[in-house]
Amino acid sequence: MNGTILALNAGSSSLKFRLYEVQGDQFYLILRGQFDGVNENPHLAVKEADGKEICNIDLKIGEHMQEDMLERIFDVIKPYTAKSPLQAVGHRVLHGGGRFADPVLLNDEIVDYLETLIPMGPLHQPANLASVKLFRRIRPELPQVACFDTAFHVNIDERAARYPIPLEYEAKGYRRFGFHGLSYTYIADRLREISDYLVRKRTVVAHLGSGSSMCAMRDGKAIDTTMGLTPLGGLMMGTRSGTVDPGLVLTLMEKENLSPAEIKHMLYYKSGLLGVSGISGDLRVLMSSDDPNAKKAIDLFVFRACRELSIMVATMQGIESLVFSAGIGENSSVIRKLICERAAWLGIQIDDEANNANAEIISSPESRVEVRVIPTDEEIVLAKQTASVIAESAKAGTSPVMA
Repeated sequence: MNGTILALNAGSSSLKFRLYEVQGDQFYLILRGQFDGVNENPHLAVKEADGKEICNIDLKIGEHMQEDMLERIFDVIKPYTAKSPLQAVGHRVLHGGGRFADPVLLNDEIVDYLETLIPMGPLHQPANLASVKLFRRIRPELPQVACFDTAFHVNIDERAARYPIPLEYEAKGYRRFGFHGLSYTYIADRLREISDYLVRKRTVVAHLGSGSSMCAMRDGKAIDTTMGLTPLGGLMMGTRSGTVDPGLVLTLMEKENLSPAEIKHMLYYKSGLLGVSGISGDLRVLMSSDDPNAKKAIDLFVFRACRELSIMVATMQGIESLVFSAGIGENSSVIRKLICERAAWLGIQIDDEANNANAEIISSPESRVEVRVIPTDEEIVLAKQTASVIAESAKAGTSPVMA
């Protein structure tokens, strides 16, 4: 296909977007933009691909904030789509449930189904779907495609996917799904680009950010992952607890008289780095703090990351490659060093100079495990998957307009 694609990555407190020019199978970045602090102090920053600043403004929270945001996106991209019309919008959607293993052209029935999955992704799924609905109201003629974070993990080892619960609940779809799939798709493709040999290695990818997970992969496919039915499990995160004993939840309900809603709020919004430190869920803030609780939170983050890493290694029965990605993984040489030092028993050794320089390969020549830093790019995956769906729709002769 030829034209432009808008890739939209809506989170609970931010909204990232990119505009791509598509010429056949080639994708060229035109614009990148981001709304931050959308629930408190909204700010919009937009740059062209070469870094030229187009917009950098503070906004006021209004009654129709989300709609205003999308209108502003259209205002910004309008001059860039005059000669190359906008063909579709690709949305990152957190959860596809047991129904979707591939990106899909959205319609009312599919959106209704995705809304039933909100309890399994209360931080992200509502924001993802809100953008879909608003786009339909603003531009009803514009095709919209959902690209799912769960899709990459759809074929993980059956034993990794199952919970040890009664069969009747498994039959209803209660299983482990996994998330950050767009990021893992990008990393798998990047490993394949670097070397056919590299992508065949037993690899653990550590997507470390405000939301964190790990994925065990080989041959570019997921074998196991740390998150489960929801994006609450696995690693300790910025404000999310990661995996806790289910008995803890029951005890909090019985002994502390906490309601399910209160427990959900605590585990999603008040735990993790924020909960342990009592200061912040932002690792950068904790790294610059002298408070002993900040150090405790960082130590626990590393400890839990190494424990989850060992689970991924056990699933694959070995490890040959470790990849760090996402905000913390790409930028924090300190956290990478602490994790690698604690995981030295796996044969991991890093080169301090390379690590401090954020080099592509940070392992030492003596390391039995190759350690890389690969910046992720979820938006280009969104754009490519969206273009593919639109092209297939055109080939099949079906209308791409949401109905």
